Amino acid sequence: MSGLPGASTCPGPGEASDLKSPLGAKFREPLTEARFQQLFGDAEQEAELLAEPRWSRLRRLWRRRARACSGPGAWRLLRARLPPLRWLPHYRWRPWLLGDAVAGVTVGIVHVPQGMAFALLTSVPPVFGLYTSFFPVLIYTLLGTGRHLSTGTFAVLSLMTGSAVDRLVPEPLEGNLSGIEREQLDAQRVGAAAAMAFGSGALMLGMFALQLGVLATFLSEPVVKALTSGAALHVLVSQLPSLLGLPLPRQIGCFALFKTLAAVLTALPRSSPAELTVSALSLALLVPVKELNVRFRDRLPTPIPGEIVMVLLASVLCFTSSLDTRYNVQIVGLLPGGFPQPLLPSLAELPRILADSLPMALVTFAVSASLASIYADKYSYTIDSNQLAGLFSCMVVLSVLLWLGPFFYYLPKAVLACINISSMRQMFFQMRELPQLWRISRVDFAVWMVTWVAVVTLSVDLGLAVGVVFSMMTVVCRTQRVQCLALGLAEGTELYRPLRESHKLLQVPGLCILSYPTPLYFGTRGRFRRILEWHLGLGEGGKEAPKTDGPPDAVAEPVRVVVLDCSGVTFADAAGAREVVQLASRCRDAGIHLLLAQCNASVLGTLTQAGLLDRVTPEQLFVSVQDAAAYALERLELTGPKTCTVWV
Repeated sequence: MSGLPGASTCPGPGEASDLKSPLGAKFREPLTEARFQQLFGDAEQEAELLAEPRWSRLRRLWRRRARACSGPGAWRLLRARLPPLRWLPHYRWRPWLLGDAVAGVTVGIVHVPQGMAFALLTSVPPVFGLYTSFFPVLIYTLLGTGRHLSTGTFAVLSLMTGSAVDRLVPEPLEGNLSGIEREQLDAQRVGAAAAMAFGSGALMLGMFALQLGVLATFLSEPVVKALTSGAALHVLVSQLPSLLGLPLPRQIGCFALFKTLAAVLTALPRSSPAELTVSALSLALLVPVKELNVRFRDRLPTPIPGEIVMVLLASVLCFTSSLDTRYNVQIVGLLPGGFPQPLLPSLAELPRILADSLPMALVTFAVSASLASIYADKYSYTIDSNQLAGLFSCMVVLSVLLWLGPFFYYLPKAVLACINISSMRQMFFQMRELPQLWRISRVDFAVWMVTWVAVVTLSVDLGLAVGVVFSMMTVVCRTQRVQCLALGLAEGTELYRPLRESHKLLQVPGLCILSYPTPLYFGTRGRFRRILEWHLGLGEGGKEAPKTDGPPDAVAEPVRVVVLDCSGVTFADAAGAREVVQLASRCRDAGIHLLLAQCNASVLGTLTQAGLLDRVTPEQLFVSVQDAAAYALERLELTGPKTCTVWV
């Protein structure tokens, strides 16, 4: 049986080596990091850069920034911030305009009833849902880059805003309010909701300026899906009083869902038969239409506008039957025409709503960015294309605000509650993905369940916090539970594989090759130390027989050389780097030769700053495990492979 490639055919000190074959260690000398940088790196350029005076580097950086502030640089910045300047000159009017018009009108028709319905979740008058369906779409048309993303009202954010508004401006205990008192209460609630929207927008602008959009990546897919699914259950339960015609105060805080259920069950005998009938008929129409739109979306030229049809039918029925006066059915009432005078929200409210604005900003960015990315990947484009569909959607909402508002005067609020519930259909169906998620990743399944239970039991914002923290804990736990693998040489190759795999692997007595595939930081340094002590026999009782992954009857031989494969160590902090330095000292005291292989530049720089080169020489740092193993067999006089252990 032949030895390791390169062990018996390495050229001598006076022979030339062929460095053109990257895997053929038998044709060249083992490469250390220093030798590799000398042959292939930019050592001379790096030396010149380090020798350059600091003021000269700053001057060069300033000139680069100054060029970016020139006329062409300003134009590039303007085109980056206003996407229509890029896509409008290339817009294909004849083939695209009709499709954008149909899509925009369809989305606008959906925005009208959903905007009014989601306004009820926010605890503000329905007309403000139309404002929210107009201005964000118009702004996104000018600044957005996702051609399939429809901005506007969103059930989860409406629910989060409504919970905060009800806490900041609670309903009076006496309940019966005059018209003027109701207007004053609505004005206060609108001010609180506007302050929350302003605070969330300010936080998102701050995140943009500081390039902190990466924070939204902590909202993993299981967290976002569990959040929306749990919020859908909150929406369903919160709309039960409107469905049944029960004038119940809105429950807020922890366990609000269960408090609402208890209040509804207690007041169930007082439910309104008229509103219950309207709700049943509305759901009987909306749910089948939603199902048809989903099942036949590839065959239908446009989705069936079930919401707007239901709104018109219910308004006509309420007007002709006088349901509002005869049976006390709650209606929308007058929608003010036009737009209110723009006013800044009270800045005094910002400190009170800051804790609510932060999760809203994160959820807004995460959901919008994920939806835009999904459609961009599906249709093979970057998030950078035409938005004319948003203009047509704005026109539909604008026509309602200016001229069509009186037609919705007799719209029963129970219909809006039914629209809210039917809109949550897809969010409820996310639970069907749980069996597949269980098969793919038990950890992600646990994250989903913990987040969902926290959202349902506590509240949406607290559930979001619990889900993010638990998700981060799973990441930390997985880095701490990683296995350090002992490697062996696959017979007839130069590939090193874990010894427990079902291959013929060669393990040279006295040579221990370990792979530690996780970042080395303060949270993993303790486990790293214990694993290395276990493998090398460096316990508290002195040098012991090393642990092996080979067969039980294998004769253990003291480790003379250890090769640490650092290819899986993506980064190391100060604590982890000091642990490696201490390991080098302990190996030197125990007579074990430590070789480090395949450290990336960041890890190697951190180890160097921690004083690693005071414990090892540059000749102990190698570019690959193969080079380190070949060096160990050639230079350190290890036993030949004829005495190796074969593990199958």
